[in-house]
Amino acid sequence: MMDEKLAVRALAALAQDLRLRIYRAVVGAGPVGMTPGSIASDLGVPPSTVSLQVKELLHAGLLTPERDGRHRVGRPGIETLNDLLAYLSAHCCQAVTCEAAPVAPAAAGPTC
Repeated sequence: MMDEKLAVRALAALAQDLRLRIYRAVVGAGPVGMTPGSIASDLGVPPSTVSLQVKELLHAGLLTPERDGRHRVGRPGIETLNDLLAYLSAHCCQAVTCEAAPVAPAAAGPTC
């Protein structure tokens, strides 16, 4: 289970527009992951900027690094994301079982 300190670190990493865009791009790539160069190309930002932001996501556990030859590939840290979601919803509806209400995609959330 995620503790408060780790939750704050993950939320802080996602609380910056470019890091959030990077995370979403890597999650979209799935387990294959993405190199900083491919992220930079997809998002239209300098590779050096991407590298700095990727470090924050790695530090928070939201991305996992792996070497593929000369390339460093960032893959989504799905376990960390799932732990964060569980942490955020652990006290939803004061421990009473909630059911997701049918809502528009932009306003999704549980209802008690």
